[in-house]
Amino acid sequence: MLFRVSNIRLPVEEPETSLPQHVSRALGIPAAELTRWRIVRKALDLRDKRQLRFVYNLEIDIPEAAPRAAPPIQLEPVVEPPFAMPAPGSVPLPHRPIVVGSGPGGLVCAYFLAQMGYRPIVLERGTQVSDRIRDVKRFDAGGPFHPESNYLFGEGGAGTFSDGKLTCRSTGPDVMRVLELFAECKGQQPGKPSILYYHRPHLGSNRLPAVVKALRQRIEDLGGEVHFLTRVEDLQIRDGQLTGVNTSRGLIPASVVVLAIGHSARDTYRMLAARGVPLSPKPFQFGVRIEHPQEVVNTVQFGPRHDYYEQQLGNADYSLVAHGKHDLFTFCMCAGGYIIPSVSQEGYFATNGMSLSQRDSPFANSGLVVTVPTEAFAGRDVLAGVRLQEKYEAIAYTLGGRGEYCCPVQRATDFLAHRVSKSIPATSYPRGVAASDLREVLPPLVAEAVMAGLPQMDRRWQGRFLPEAVLAGPESRGSSPLRIERDSHTRESPGVRGLYPVGEGAGYAGGIVSAAVDGLRTAKAIVAKYCLPR
Repeated sequence: MLFRVSNIRLPVEEPETSLPQHVSRALGIPAAELTRWRIVRKALDLRDKRQLRFVYNLEIDIPEAAPRAAPPIQLEPVVEPPFAMPAPGSVPLPHRPIVVGSGPGGLVCAYFLAQMGYRPIVLERGTQVSDRIRDVKRFDAGGPFHPESNYLFGEGGAGTFSDGKLTCRSTGPDVMRVLELFAECKGQQPGKPSILYYHRPHLGSNRLPAVVKALRQRIEDLGGEVHFLTRVEDLQIRDGQLTGVNTSRGLIPASVVVLAIGHSARDTYRMLAARGVPLSPKPFQFGVRIEHPQEVVNTVQFGPRHDYYEQQLGNADYSLVAHGKHDLFTFCMCAGGYIIPSVSQEGYFATNGMSLSQRDSPFANSGLVVTVPTEAFAGRDVLAGVRLQEKYEAIAYTLGGRGEYCCPVQRATDFLAHRVSKSIPATSYPRGVAASDLREVLPPLVAEAVMAGLPQMDRRWQGRFLPEAVLAGPESRGSSPLRIERDSHTRESPGVRGLYPVGEGAGYAGGIVSAAVDGLRTAKAIVAKYCLPR
């Protein structure tokens, strides 16, 4: 019988091969009986700085009746069903399904449709990932902005250049299958913690392109197609039924379209609103990036033995929350990372963070954001949140030099003192910085939350959070400001039959894995309804 054993604790130096001996002692069963076991979660416990430990949860197959476990060890039977795709449905599918967008939601949805024989067609407005890398490097070096090949648009979506975190709050067979797929597509590195069970799995922006390319090649090998530089410009709808998509390369007939556009395709949002596709405004995250010397983070997180633990574990990350009228919290923390320009439109500027697989930059940065409620939008229409983003991103673009894409920055201590910084320390941002008053690029409630939250976080770090911290902003693309409505059971738009909104851009996910799982579950819904296309 299969059981889950939780809360097995080992010093970070101890190898995972010793886990059966620890489980044997904890449960009082011979180690020889533990012939089948696997790690399902591994997390770092930082509470005791004298001896950092990993906490493990395992699944073990025990042939006898369940033994007893003494606290703090926990034991419970595993009742989750294995992963499975449904059998094809009976509704005729006159055309091959279309998947719009090649981010994690779109690619994973297309992969499972292709695996089941549906030969999907993926439409990506940007370039393939190898061309995209060159365009991004050219832009970082001071070159021109490419409106369809940048940090947000192109093969892999925004996730390709956003650190490669594979953290997901949910669990279950669908989540595990997605992680397995990423591992199969060059996502697992020798000598690195397994992305299948590590609590904060991380690939790095230099590893993600290989994963994305391998996933695309699998789709093509299974009969699917991927078309780059093909932007969807309109939908053809007749009597509430989707009949085709107008693209920058012409009309494609379609009866099923998966809309996995990402959260920055604002022109597509406007087209959907004009077409009457059901949309609704939703709260979204807005704030700044905060950057520290990585050595400061290591010292705080690893304690007095930080030099030793850096060698064992690499650079440290962190997570903080400051409670108040509007909670301020860290988001997408990039240990050993870089602040990057998260830009998808000429005339606007926003920030994001990324790191490479080694996380070896001397800087650590994190989003520092507030959830902006819909009541704070200037308007009640579905695009009010988009306009709020654009308002402050346009100000940031002007502060950064109109076309220079310098990043507005301010020392954290100067932000609290209401003064523009006279000097800025070195930062990781590639195109230069502009000393600014960051209140100009923040909605008032966000600025107030940052003012109230920074001192709280500094107290948590015993006075080490603020002195060397630099704020950069705005951080306005953390999530979608609207939701493309869908039926919770069929996953189909209630206003347009055949339209399947998916992922972060549709308002149903908050990261690489959650978007990918959303794409997988939509593929399941399509397979269960439709038979194979002719």
